[in-house]
Amino acid sequence: MKITFIAADGSETRVDAAEGDSVMQAAVQNDVDGIIGECGGSMMCATCHCYVDDGWTEAVGGQQDGESDLLDCAASEVRASSRLSCQIRMRAELDGVVIHLPESQL
Repeated sequence: MKITFIAADGSETRVDAAEGDSVMQAAVQNDVDGIIGECGGSMMCATCHCYVDDGWTEAVGGQQDGESDLLDCAASEVRASSRLSCQIRMRAELDGVVIHLPESQL
């Protein structure tokens, strides 16, 4: 499955991910700048904050319980499309998902 990350400067990085991987894991494993994932995906920080592309928000789904509390600590603007990328698990219907990265995570 493919994930396209679009940085705040507009540059794109396309990576492969396996079913069940989180978007954060795929970013960290492929050295995508803009996703830190400091807590390793245990939903204890907001350093994997991302914006789901408008065309993918319905397929990805909304925030999970507790996400909005952590997003309150995000370094960049929180938007309706904000998610913690550690909480987005890849599945077949997300193949090709587009994720926008915030200007800063810290």
